[in-house]
Amino acid sequence: MGFTPQFLDELRTRVSIVSVVGRKVKLVRKGRDQLGLCPFHNEKTPSFTVNDDKGFYHCFGCGAHGDVIAFEMNAHGLGFREAVERLSGEAGLELPVETPDERERAVRAAGLHDVLEAACLKYMEWLYAPAGRAGLEYLRNRGLDDAAIAQFRLGFAPDGRQATREALLRQGIPEAPLIEAGLLIQPDEGPTYDRFRGRVIFPITDRRGRVVGFGGRALGDAQPKYLNSPDTPLFHKGRLLYNLAQARAAAAEAGTVVAVEGYMDVIALSRAGFRHAVAPLGTALTEEQLAELWRLAPEPILCFDGDKAGRRAAFRAAERALPLLEPGRSLRFAELPAPEDPDSLIKAQGAQAMEQVLARARPLSDLLWRMEIEGRPLDTPERRAALEQALRERVRQIADRSVQQHYTEMFRERQRELFRPQRKPRTAPTRGGRFFDPRRDPARHVLSDGGGVAIQVSPRLLRERILLAAVINHPTLLDLVGERLGGVRFADNELDNLRQEVLKHLGGASDLDSGGLERHLRSCGFSRQLDTLLGTDVYGHAAFARPGVDMAVAHEGWEDTFTLYLQQDMRTDVLEAEERLASDMSEATFQRFLALKRQEGA
Repeated sequence: MGFTPQFLDELRTRVSIVSVVGRKVKLVRKGRDQLGLCPFHNEKTPSFTVNDDKGFYHCFGCGAHGDVIAFEMNAHGLGFREAVERLSGEAGLELPVETPDERERAVRAAGLHDVLEAACLKYMEWLYAPAGRAGLEYLRNRGLDDAAIAQFRLGFAPDGRQATREALLRQGIPEAPLIEAGLLIQPDEGPTYDRFRGRVIFPITDRRGRVVGFGGRALGDAQPKYLNSPDTPLFHKGRLLYNLAQARAAAAEAGTVVAVEGYMDVIALSRAGFRHAVAPLGTALTEEQLAELWRLAPEPILCFDGDKAGRRAAFRAAERALPLLEPGRSLRFAELPAPEDPDSLIKAQGAQAMEQVLARARPLSDLLWRMEIEGRPLDTPERRAALEQALRERVRQIADRSVQQHYTEMFRERQRELFRPQRKPRTAPTRGGRFFDPRRDPARHVLSDGGGVAIQVSPRLLRERILLAAVINHPTLLDLVGERLGGVRFADNELDNLRQEVLKHLGGASDLDSGGLERHLRSCGFSRQLDTLLGTDVYGHAAFARPGVDMAVAHEGWEDTFTLYLQQDMRTDVLEAEERLASDMSEATFQRFLALKRQEGA
C-alpha cells in the first residue's frame, strides 16, 4: 500500500518536527530556528538547526537535511512505511484504507508470522532436549553461553524427515501454511517432509523483529553447510540482513553499521560490544541489502574475512555499489588480517583488535584504486593508458554526475602522482632543523597510518598533516594562522573533520593548552588520526611542528608549508586547465588557462 502526497502533507502538518527532534536532541531557540548538537555526527559546537515553520532540519556540519519523516527514519533506522506508521499513530491520523486484496495479503502474512514463530519456539526447545545435544555442544564449542543463545533465539532441528511436521501439526497448524512458510518440502510424489534436519537453527527476522525464515547450519560433513528458507511471501534472501532488527538502534547510536559475512561473526561482534553488526544471508550483497545498510548509516563498513574469498566479496560489493552512489552515500572497507574472520580475531586478540580493524576502514575510492593497480605493470605508455581507460570505465558506472566528477578528478590526481618521476629528497635545513625543502619532495612519502602499517602519502596529504600537527602542538599559532586554516578544505575527509574540530575547540577555549586540546580530540574519536599526526614520521619531515619548538620557528615553518600547500592546489588547477584546453579550444577556456598560469608564476 502506498501513501498519497495529500496524506503525507497532512502528516507533516500535524506533527511538529521540533517535538519529534526534541526527543533525541536538546534544542535551544535561536531566532526562528531551534539549535542543537547534530545526532548524525560527533560534534561539540551546535550546528544542527530545526525550523518548525518550514518543517525541515539541516546540519551545517555534516549536511544532513530532511523533513520529520526523514528524521524519524534516520534517527531510528526505520523504513519509510514504518516511520509513517509511527508518526501517524502519534498524530492520531488514520492510515489510508487498504484494498480488499491488500487486506487479504496482510491476513495471510500475519498467519505465516504465527506459523514461523511457533516453529522458532519449537527449535529453541529442541536445542536443550536430548535430540539437540549435538547442536548445543557445537554452540558451546563456539564459545556461546545461554545468554547469547537466548538473545539470538538459536535452536536445533532434529534428524529425521517428520519431526517438525508432526510437532506443528499436533499444535493444530495445517500442513498448507507449513509448506507456504518454507518449513516443509512438497515433493512431486509422496508425503511432505521437513526442510531443516540435523541443523543448528538461526532465526532470521524482518526490520520489526518478526521471524520470517531460518538459516540452518549442518553438523559434520553434511552439505550444504548452510541452508536458508526458500523464497516465500515473507522471506526474500536478497532483501534481508541477519540481525537487522537488533542492530538498528545500535547503528543509530554508533552512527555506522558493520556488515560481515556470517551469522557467527555477527553474534561474536555483538557479544564483544559491536551491536551494530549485520550479515547478508550467505550471498554477495545485493542492491536491496545495500539500500537497507544506507537506511542505517551514510557510510556502512563492510568487513569481510581476511582470505581470498573475503577480498572477492569486497570487490563484488564495490562494483555493485558504484551505480548507487550519491553525495554523502558511500561505503568503507575494513580489512581483516588473513586468515582471520571477526569471530576468530576477537577470540584470539580481543575486542580492541577488532576495534582497530574497523577504525582503519578505508573509503570505497581507495578499494577501487587498489582493484585496478594491484598486480598491473605500469612500465610503458600503453600500460598506463590501459589503467586510465579501466578507471574511466569504473567511473562511468556511477550514475550521479556530481559523484562521478569527483571520482574522475581524484583518479586523475592519483595517476599524476603515480606516474610522476621519482626524485631523491634534498634537504635544506635552516634554523633549528626547521624543514627540508618541500618543493623537492618525492612524489609519495612512506608514513605510518597510526596502527603500525606503512602507507604511502602524497605531498599534499603530508602537508595537511604537518599544518595540523604544528597547530595542535602550538595552539597559540591559531591567532596568526586561524583564518587561513579555516578557509581551506583538506582533501582527506578524516583529516578535514579533525581540522574543523581543532578550530571549533580552540575558537571557544579560554586557555590555549596543547595537552587539553589533545585530550579533547581523543575524546571526540580522533585518536587514530592523532597517533599518525603526532609521531616521528611527520616530525621527521617537519621538525618545527614538534612540541617545545620556539614559537617563531614553528610559525615560520607553518607559513612556508602553507605557501607550498596552496601552490600544489594551483599546480593542480593549471594541469586540469591544460587538459581541458586540449579538448576545448574555446576563447573562455584559453583565457582561464592564461589566468591560472599568471597566478602560478606570481
